[in-house]
Amino acid sequence: MSDTSLIGMSGEPLSKNEISKIHRSQVPLVVDTLKQLEARDMLPSIWFIFNRRGCDAAVQYLEGCKLLDECETSEVELALKRFSIQNPDAVRETAVKGLLKGVAAHHAGCLPLWKSFIEELFQRGLVKVVFATETLAAGINMPARTAVISSLSKRIGTGRIQLSPNELLQMAGRAGRRGIDQRGHVVLVQTPTEGAEECCKLLFAGIEPLISQFTASYGMVLNLLAGAKVIRGSDEMKHRRTGRTLEEARKLVERSFGTYIGSNVMTASKEELVKIQKEIEMLTSEITDAAMDRKSRKILSDVAYKEIAVLQERLKEEKHLRTDLRRRMEIMRLNALKLHLKELRNNHLPFLCLQYKDYEGVEHLVPAVYLGKANSLDGSRLKEMFSASGSSAALNAVSVKLTDGNIETHHLVEPCYHVALGSDNSWYLFTEKWIKTVYKTGFPNVSLAEGDALPHEAMWTFLDREGKQWEKLADSELGGLWYMDGSLETWSWSLNVPVLNSLSEIDEVVHMSSEYNDAVQRYKEQRTKVARMKKMIARTEGFREYKKILDWKNVTEDKIKRLKIRSNRLIKRVEQIEPSGWKEFLKISNVVHESRALDINTQVIFPLGETAAAIRGENELWLAMVLRNRILRDLKPAQLAAVCASLVSEGIKLRASENNSYVYEPSAAVMNMISVLDDQRSSLLQLQGKHEVEIPCGLDSQFAGMVEAWASGLNWREMMMDCAMDDGDLARLLRRTIDLLAQIPKLPDIDPLLQSNARTASDVMDRPPISELSA
Repeated sequence: MSDTSLIGMSGEPLSKNEISKIHRSQVPLVVDTLKQLEARDMLPSIWFIFNRRGCDAAVQYLEGCKLLDECETSEVELALKRFSIQNPDAVRETAVKGLLKGVAAHHAGCLPLWKSFIEELFQRGLVKVVFATETLAAGINMPARTAVISSLSKRIGTGRIQLSPNELLQMAGRAGRRGIDQRGHVVLVQTPTEGAEECCKLLFAGIEPLISQFTASYGMVLNLLAGAKVIRGSDEMKHRRTGRTLEEARKLVERSFGTYIGSNVMTASKEELVKIQKEIEMLTSEITDAAMDRKSRKILSDVAYKEIAVLQERLKEEKHLRTDLRRRMEIMRLNALKLHLKELRNNHLPFLCLQYKDYEGVEHLVPAVYLGKANSLDGSRLKEMFSASGSSAALNAVSVKLTDGNIETHHLVEPCYHVALGSDNSWYLFTEKWIKTVYKTGFPNVSLAEGDALPHEAMWTFLDREGKQWEKLADSELGGLWYMDGSLETWSWSLNVPVLNSLSEIDEVVHMSSEYNDAVQRYKEQRTKVARMKKMIARTEGFREYKKILDWKNVTEDKIKRLKIRSNRLIKRVEQIEPSGWKEFLKISNVVHESRALDINTQVIFPLGETAAAIRGENELWLAMVLRNRILRDLKPAQLAAVCASLVSEGIKLRASENNSYVYEPSAAVMNMISVLDDQRSSLLQLQGKHEVEIPCGLDSQFAGMVEAWASGLNWREMMMDCAMDDGDLARLLRRTIDLLAQIPKLPDIDPLLQSNARTASDVMDRPPISELSA
């Protein structure tokens, strides 16, 4: 049964809030679900939760449950003792209590050594439940009797997205141990917004085709095309081998697995897209007014048809008027909101709630703190933030047509763009259209200490420093809604934005203009008229037969909606596939040619290209440019390690919502060096932008101080004391840095002093518990 068909005791349909309460009451507790699994002999299990914090919280929540017998507990204690002796710094103290009860967490925030230990205990049957993020679903040998999936959706930067059928089946595939279990079990847990209906839709949606991750890179282009090389300090050319022409390279690229899969998936996706669009057109044509009229004439008697047709025409007019009144009400609401925001901003920075539906129709509510009108941000700076994405947030007036009786009028609506910082540490750019509620409470716009900037000024400064691009979340005729990730500086501010549950209706700004209140009243009256007209139609002689037509129309509209969602997914998939292959190879070769790394016409490779061709990394050209810069010679080994860390810190993050924690700051020499490199990075980004190449050029000083501290000899316990990073993230960053440092002595045409410092830094850093990660 769908939510919309739920009926209360009074016989009236339940409200959204009432339905939500019912759903929440049906959500089982973790401990109750675990008891059911244990009673049905469905352990051991892997329990998928889509964030690290949730995994750790679940372990702590179950510390009171004992899943091991005395013998198994003794084995875990013995194994833990041995592990502690061999790897004293790798023990996750907060997880020990749960481990002795038979439960553990497994995610990227744990040290790899600790994860390997958990995997070993799980395989021995000494861990009965592992709470893990979805990354465990691939690549690790940890089969279980049962896979528990906590939700059918997961949170990303822009809100919540539904799992794909492939992701769901990948996790479900963990259920059942070969040679032990006759069958595996998969448990999907009810959530406040997801139940059996949503589960069935996802399960029967069909498998999505595989998309190869094969992409062209600078290293690939250089190694495929390079022939003769230029000797430094002379015009002499050394013949290394015959380079490939672009045509020869094209044949090789087009034979690659990625291009083969991409072309097949592309063809299949485009064919399916054409099929879906034809089906949408056909279904849409079947529910037009003319088509519905023909069906009615065919099924109903002449008397019944004429009676319903007259009433339907009147209903159509009433609905049209209702739509106009709703638009008028919306215009009045926008104008009233403008005034409220202006008045409230004089005293403090008010909290507000943004509301939007994503492109799949999922509704999102975002609590945020209001900063001000977007035109307070420098116009050229705002324009720059949009230009790279090829988008724009035009601030033009919108003409809205309204009908009052038989008179059509055009109202000029001037939506203003505003800026707010969300509780998810994202910036939002929006018009009044996307504001659901404004609250009286907010941040006092006063300095925390004498000499400090006002909160309003401080946050504008943070926004002005952002170098990222705005991305569109939703659009309408009254303006769009955009977002951009915040930074470490805005993180503490976002933590103080209250969740919506803590804000009541009493906190809402209820005072609206008299024009708005009049518009609301007229809209309500018209809505009542429409409801009465529907009842009149329902009481007609032929309504029972006519209702079958209406039900069929509703089913058809629902099918069209599902087909459009599928169509949007296919369009996105085609967009993901299209840039790969030869087109991307050609774009990268143009950057290589223009940066003087390789002459693509003569296949002559220059020293910069020689170095880049020998490097392993995400952006080999950028790494080569940095490492060939002679100013790096002035850095000490620990400082060199810190600069290298700034190049490879992509994806490393701070622990969420952690108070009184920190990361070490890099030395002044490191910060100065990163500042110098930033100009070089800007030049390469500009060149890449010119040729539409989107390979990241990593340079982030946020974690450089942590690497510098480790390279200077600080031990692991000192590093992790009150640290704002998870063990696994820091270990991953240190390992990446060591891998880059270890490459430097082997690279061609690199300063010998730099190679010596890199070797020293690598040797110092490669110590327990990091040295064991490469084993």
